[in-house]
Order: sequence, then C-alpha cells, then structure tokens
Amino acid sequence: MTNRADALTPTRPARGTVLGAATLTIMAAAIIAPSLPAMREVFAGTSGSGLLVRLALTVTSLAIAISAPLSGIVADRVGRRPLLLTGLVLYAVAGTAGFFVDDLYLLLATRAGLGLAVGAIMTAVSTLITDWFDGPERASFLGLQQASASLGGVVFLPLAGLLAAMNWQAPFWIYSASAIVAVFAFASVKEPRRSSPAMVRDDRRTHLSGRVIVIYVLALLATLVFYMAPTQLPFLLEGFGSGPAVIGAVVAGSTLTSVAGALAFPRLRARLSPTSITTLSVALLGVGWLLVGTAETVAQVVAGLLVGGFGVGFVVPNLNLRLAESADPARRGRVLSGLVTGIFLGQFLSPLVVQPLVQTIGIAGTFTWTGIAMGAGAALAALLSRNNRKEAR
Repeated sequence: MTNRADALTPTRPARGTVLGAATLTIMAAAIIAPSLPAMREVFAGTSGSGLLVRLALTVTSLAIAISAPLSGIVADRVGRRPLLLTGLVLYAVAGTAGFFVDDLYLLLATRAGLGLAVGAIMTAVSTLITDWFDGPERASFLGLQQASASLGGVVFLPLAGLLAAMNWQAPFWIYSASAIVAVFAFASVKEPRRSSPAMVRDDRRTHLSGRVIVIYVLALLATLVFYMAPTQLPFLLEGFGSGPAVIGAVVAGSTLTSVAGALAFPRLRARLSPTSITTLSVALLGVGWLLVGTAETVAQVVAGLLVGGFGVGFVVPNLNLRLAESADPARRGRVLSGLVTGIFLGQFLSPLVVQPLVQTIGIAGTFTWTGIAMGAGAALAALLSRNNRKEAR
C-alpha cells in the first residue's frame, strides 16, 4: 500500500477537479443515446445503418477498452497529471466534433477519438485516487468517484434528451464541459510521488494474477448487462410512445440510484466481504432487469432501472478497491487500466451480444431472461460462498 508520505496530500480544488473529471467517464458514450432513433432515420440510406447507429454509441467503449492498457503504461512511466490533461483536452475536441459531421463513418471515427480520451481520464483519475489515499479513506473516495461518474449520467442524459428534441446533433456540445475541467486540472492537480518501477515485486504480481483476471471478467459481464439500458431502452421506450426528452430522463434513472449505491459503498465495505458485495450487486441488477422486461408502463421501466442502477453503484468501486489493494504502486496504473478495459469492453460488446436475442425474443424478452440469468447467477454465487465458509470452519 502507498504510505501517505509517498504522495502529495491533495488540495480541495484538486479533489474536486478529479471528481469533476470522473463525471465525464462512465456514461460518456451514452450522452448520444436519446439521439439514436433520430440518427437511425437520418442515416437510413447507409448500408447497415441499424447496427452502425448503435455502434456510434459503443465504438467509444471499444476505443477505451483497446487504449486503456496504453494509458496505464503512460500513467506509470510519464505521470498521472500529463495523462489527465491530455485526456481532458482530447475529450473536448473529439466529443464536440460529432456536431459538425454528416457522414456516419466519420462520426464513428470521432467517437473512437472520444474513447481514447475517456480511457486516459478514467485511468488517471483512478490511479490518482489510489495514490492519494489508503484504507477507509481510499474506499470512501472511490465511492465518491463512482457517485460522481453516475451523477454525470443523471445530469447529462436528461440534458441530452432535451437537446436531442431540438436537434439530434445538439447533445454533442455537452462534451465541451471537459475544457472547463481541464483548466482546473492544470491549475490544481499535482503529480504524486510514487515508488520506483524497480521496486515492483514479481512474486506478488504472479500470485495475484488469477484473482485480477477474475475481477476484470466480472467488470466486463456486469457492464455488458447494465449497458443494455442506453443501447436498448431508447427503442423499447419508443414503443411506449416516448420522445427523446423522456428517453433521456428514463435512461438517466439507471444512473440516479447508482449515485446512492456508490455513496453507500463505504458502509457496505465495512460490513460485508468483497464477494458478498459483488453477489448483491448482481442480484439487484437481475431484479431490476426482470422488472424492465415485464413492464407494461414507462413508470414500471423506471422502477426496474432504479433497482438495477443501485446495484451497479457499488460494484465498480468494490472491484476498483480490490485491485488497488493488490497492486504494487509502481504498476498501479497498468493494473487499474485493466479494469477500465473490462468495463468498456463490456459496453462495446453489449449490443453485439444482445442483438441476436433482441431479434429472436424482442427487447422486453431479452431484459426478462437476462434478469432471470443474473438472479440465478447471484443465487449460485451465494450458495458456493456459503459452502466455502462452512468448509473453512
């Protein structure tokens, strides 16, 4: 673990800036979700536009997943602060570029550029936090990080819905908020002192590698399921007669309770084991998606999103903390970047994995059976955990 003497104590402006940067990350790609139905009409003449429009949302996640390991190397070798500043500037440029393009393939290219930026920002933010804090203070601030990321969805998605009702390209201007955060980051965030790469202990990394991979896979699966909200719900809600503004507000519901879940994480961490927290997260997500799949009104869809979002709120800081506790400080950027890859690879794969189910049993049926599968998985995990505790006695 990092000793407080090994890192500069962050000022309040620095802490606020890092949390502000966190708001730009998890739901960055989903900001254009309310525009998807209109985009489908605008680009109807493009071959394969139905899938490509959905990929305009998730190609960002693929770029994040691919580039995050490189961001981890940069964070460890060059520094957290340069990575954060570069990511924030690129985010503003690539994000707002979508407003000016009228070609679907060019739009996909700008979305990939946005992904490079998000990967850099998220890796820099996570490594800065784990450099700054230890113990309960680290768990608390990681909860604040996830709460801030979720709060970004609560604020930006309804705003995107309102803007999309006027012009499907207008939500791209939301990405310009990154330029403001970049100014504060330049002024307030300092590079923490870290251990030398020569101090990394190979035997410890090898011993923990299997556990780390499991954490990455868990992050991928949880995000794959959760990201059904921004990629599939706009079309489900369109069937209920909902417009872009309502779609933006409803999808934001999944992030609203994520804030509450993230803020509750430090208390949960003090009372439950990491495995129990992960199991509870999966169970809540399963119940929420079952409610969405069986909903007959928009209000019932919202109820399901609120339940599922609460579970997701503490799964990410839980996995983040487990990695931070097991990673040597000199390699922390690389280890945590793997979690970023898992999260956003799940986002990218979500429409590709789910689409065959949607074509076979419909969007509602897909939510229903996904919820059942998640619930069954949580029950099995709880049973295995209980048996393991009995054997340990």
